[in-house]
Amino acid sequence: MNEYHFLTLWRLTAPLDEVWDTIRDVDHWARWWPCVRNVRTLEPGDADGVGTVRELTWHGALPYSLTFETRITHIDPMREVRGVATGEVEGTGVWRFDTEGSITVVRYAWDVHMKRGWMNKLSPIAEPLFRWNHNYVMRRGGEGLAAVLNAHLVECLDTDLPPAAIGEERNPRDLREARSRMSHHSHH
Repeated sequence: MNEYHFLTLWRLTAPLDEVWDTIRDVDHWARWWPCVRNVRTLEPGDADGVGTVRELTWHGALPYSLTFETRITHIDPMREVRGVATGEVEGTGVWRFDTEGSITVVRYAWDVHMKRGWMNKLSPIAEPLFRWNHNYVMRRGGEGLAAVLNAHLVECLDTDLPPAAIGEERNPRDLREARSRMSHHSHH
């Protein structure tokens, strides 16, 4: 089974509290995130949202959709949301929030493996397409978030660095440099 490690970074000209509230309002993602086709809350969780279980259906640029459940396992208000996914995709996701002056920085780490047989069979040749599709989905999310908040998406970076790369010391320059190194190595 193929493992995927994605890291996305969005930098937006929107206040942290507005970004936090919009991302935490998963039930309404389909209003601003074009790749979210359906969200259904299965279990409400506690007052903070820990334990909330939702079923999400996603559709990127490629001709397939993925449906899976997410369970929120940890919330540190205005800083971090952690969850686990089960279904057609299994693994963990971590949203981290920070500020750089008037810019809100959102980092999302998605460490998963696919449960769909055809995807695993095609992975040796189709993995770059699956990665491209994930990055497309995340770029559309960053653009949609900026639009709904009447803000600018200053930067959207995607990489497949290992999970530790989401650490607080990670900054956009580090991600650009790592992405450049990865791109340089893949062309040789």
